[in-house]
Amino acid sequence: MSEWVTVARVGELAPGQWRAVDVDGARIAVFYLDGEYYAIEDVCTHDGGILTGGSVEGDVIICPRHGARFCIKTGAALTAPAYEATAKFPVRIENGVVQVRDDRWD
Repeated sequence: MSEWVTVARVGELAPGQWRAVDVDGARIAVFYLDGEYYAIEDVCTHDGGILTGGSVEGDVIICPRHGARFCIKTGAALTAPAYEATAKFPVRIENGVVQVRDDRWD
């Protein structure tokens, strides 16, 4: 089981903001939307580029390279040229900090 990694203190991220962290070699982006935290792999499944740096519109992030759209809440690929979802990860609040872990290998 992977360890929980601290991303930020509660309140550090404004609505619509994100922060990326390395968790066991995976780059994970944690977003604060609608009073909740969501985490997806910071990888466009179309070409392997990073998603962060693209614009956030509601609960969607737009890949800055080719415009593929992904749901931040589920990781689902919403538009071409991406057809596969990016991974979604668990997030928790522990002692006032936001934490994430890569649970794919548990």
